[in-house]
Parts: sequence; structure tokens; C-alpha cells
Amino acid sequence: MSDPNLTTVTRRSFLQQALVLAGRLVGLGLLSGLYGYGWERKWIEVTRIPLTVPDLPEPFRGTRLVHFSDLHLGHYSGLEDVQRVVDVIRQEKPDLICFTGDLVDESTRLVPGAAQILRQLDAPLGKFAVLGNHDYRAGEQRVVREAWSEAGFAVLDNRHVRLEKQGGRLYLAGVDDVLLGAPDVKRAVAEIPAGETVILLAHEPDFADEAAAYPIRLQLSGHSHGGQVRIPWLGAVLTPKLSQKYVQGLYRIEGSGMQVYTTRGIGTTILPIRFCCRPEITVLTLT
Repeated sequence: MSDPNLTTVTRRSFLQQALVLAGRLVGLGLLSGLYGYGWERKWIEVTRIPLTVPDLPEPFRGTRLVHFSDLHLGHYSGLEDVQRVVDVIRQEKPDLICFTGDLVDESTRLVPGAAQILRQLDAPLGKFAVLGNHDYRAGEQRVVREAWSEAGFAVLDNRHVRLEKQGGRLYLAGVDDVLLGAPDVKRAVAEIPAGETVILLAHEPDFADEAAAYPIRLQLSGHSHGGQVRIPWLGAVLTPKLSQKYVQGLYRIEGSGMQVYTTRGIGTTILPIRFCCRPEITVLTLT
């Protein structure tokens, strides 16, 4: 025969333990949110990678290519954040600088000031950019293009440029935003002589599956934010369309000689939080 007092105590104990556990979980959630908002989203990581590019011309071996993306100006990201990014990049003494889209989030209000700060960047082989889907959502993609021009960056809208160094040639191509623009990779690489080394800038990383049909050695992308919030051992909670396959880091495209590097980017969107997913500036040393 069961003791009713024992049953009551057991139920009361269970409820007390459940309330304590719930309180701890809520507290942990609040602490994680405060950390993600107040600390990690500002804690830039510089990722330095030696990257083998097949058939890279001898004069370009050792080239330091800085890749950054997704500033998302206006979404809890201001001009002081742009200056912080510029200061970090300048310390790396890059030979080549590439930006892969989303200068703004939903407003171009801060663009003129950002252009003046980005002008401080210098690279002997040039500074290049492509547009992202948020640059189009802002409804003023012309303003974004003009800002990049003011900052000394060439916007590669379905076109390429030839970089020359000591008799060697390297081609840098770019496509318009895949989601909201009019991307044309065929046009972007048209008239590049066979056998040349080509690097492609494309905002959305999963576009690599289409780009791999062309003689491109490396694609640089952003867009994913690395997931922005990552759960240890599980990975990204959510990634936007066309960044669900190549979420962060370096990948080799199956069945081709092409690689894609997806940076976690700088800013945030939707929620002003990063968790286990620090903002990233990548320095690729081409070998």
C-alpha cells in the first residue's frame, strides 16, 4: 500500500526541480543572448588560410587576398563598425581586396559616410565588389554601386578584369546578385582565354554548383553569415536560401576542379546576435 505523504513529497520535489531547471535554462538563454548581442557580434576573427589555386601564375604566388562581406549597414551596424573593419584589413597589408555583397541591410542612409571610410583601404592589385540581395532590397542599388565607386572599388556586374603582375595574368570575375539581380556567369567569363586562372565573386555560395560548369578555379562568397547562430556539435540553426550547402569555410565542388570559400561575413540581419559564429575577415594567401 502506497504512502500518500510520500507521493505528495515526490510530486512537490519534482515540481521544484522542474522550476529550478526552467529558471536555469531561461537564465542561460538570457546570458547567451547578451553575449551574442553585446560581445560576439563585434568580435572580429581574422582567418588566415594558405590556399592552393591550380595553374596560378608564378608572379601571383604569395598574393594576399583579403575577402570580406555582409557589412549590413544600418542593422545595429554603424560607421564605427566600418572603421573597425577597415583598420583590421589595413593591418593585413593586402595585395588584393574583394567584397562579396550586402553593404547595407534595408537602408542606404549610412552609405555616403561608409564610402569615405572604405576609401582608406589600399591594395596594389585593386579593390573589387559585387552586390548582394540586401543591396537590392534597399531599393537603391544604384546608390550602393556609386558608393563602391566613390570608395575606389570596381563593381563586377557580370564582367571580369585582368590583373597583371610581372608578366603573369590573373582574371577576377563577378556576377550580379543571384536572388534579386540578373546574374550571368557566361557573360562574366566571356572572352577570357582558355587555360587562364579565374577567380569569381558571387554573393550566394550555392551558386558555385552553376559556376562550376565554367573554367573557374575559385569562387568567393558570403550571404550565409555562417548561420549567424550556431549550436555546438549541431551547426547552423538557419541559413538563407542559396547558402544551405556551402555554409562557411572552404569546399571543393564535387566533379570539378573548383573551390568555394564562404566567409561568415561581418554584420547581422533579422536578429542583432551572433553565437558561436564570430564575424570574419579572411586572408587567403594564394599558392
